[in-house]
Amino acid sequence: MADPGPVAHDYDNKRKVSQNTYAVGGIICDVFGLDEVPNDVQDVSCLWLLNPRLSKKEHMEPLAHLIVSAWNDKLSQKHGQGRQGLIACAFDQRNHGSRLVHKLSNQAWTGGNPRHAHDMFSIYQGTAADTSQLINYLPAYAFPNNERRLTSHFVLGVSLGAHAAWHCLLHDERISTAVIVVGCADYRRLMQQRAESSKLQTWTSSSPAGKSFVGSSDFPPALVEAVDKYDPSSLLMGEMEQTSADVMREPNDREKKRLWPLMRDHLAGKRILNQAGADDKLVPYSCSVPFLNWLKKAIGPPGWYAGNGVELVDKSYPGVGHAFTPEMASDATKFITELLDVSGRDSKI
Repeated sequence: MADPGPVAHDYDNKRKVSQNTYAVGGIICDVFGLDEVPNDVQDVSCLWLLNPRLSKKEHMEPLAHLIVSAWNDKLSQKHGQGRQGLIACAFDQRNHGSRLVHKLSNQAWTGGNPRHAHDMFSIYQGTAADTSQLINYLPAYAFPNNERRLTSHFVLGVSLGAHAAWHCLLHDERISTAVIVVGCADYRRLMQQRAESSKLQTWTSSSPAGKSFVGSSDFPPALVEAVDKYDPSSLLMGEMEQTSADVMREPNDREKKRLWPLMRDHLAGKRILNQAGADDKLVPYSCSVPFLNWLKKAIGPPGWYAGNGVELVDKSYPGVGHAFTPEMASDATKFITELLDVSGRDSKI
């Protein structure tokens, strides 16, 4: 039986919105709020909900009801141009729920899975690719007569879903906003922390410990290549980290020449809410901090990439472990609905 994990909370929302289920490209998608979109609203945003490891899409339903209902309350007070609807779509991550093919692949090293690092990365990187595929085709199912348009896309992921949400944001230009809940932007650092705590032989056998872990059978060369290509930290900050211990320094001219097109293509104009449990032991906030601080310095004044529309709100919640608490859900709802409110006034996302 699937474990709701970090989303096992009462979000104190009594309201329900409609649910329509479609098989889109072989993936079962639950679409929430479609029937509530007002008849006079043509433009619709979609919030993609990505579930945690060992969980399933049904565990994201309370969040769909909560966030879509909150936006519908705001929408009911609006009149005139610039009104837009909101729907939410939940589907099972690869190898989860209705898509489960191999239980052991979802386990960690301590759960008896010797391929934990490459299993987990390939699963959630594949889920991000699935999200892009579903963005292509969902309008044909939700709006078969082209009666409405999906004009913008948001993603909210929890734990494993949050890792995937980073990939969605960076690698699909149609996704403008991500809510990252107890996720990590630095897969290499997360796996190194987990290998050390698991006392893997590939970690303990070298001197200093961990020197030979990356590139070993527990973190194979093919995985290294994939991480360098898709992972936020490795893609953007990785080269600086390999050449200098001080990643917070100003990038030199050669590094900026490499970074500018990457930042433009993957992050320009995008908004991020990062939510972390300060006491999270499974996905420690400390694993993301170096990249998050690097990004904050780059995009904030007077950073070298300031003024290009990248917004990062980074919140760590004291006393919270690996969980998506009602307070965090409330903050995520406010973040999404306020962005929708602003974009509606501007008539664009």
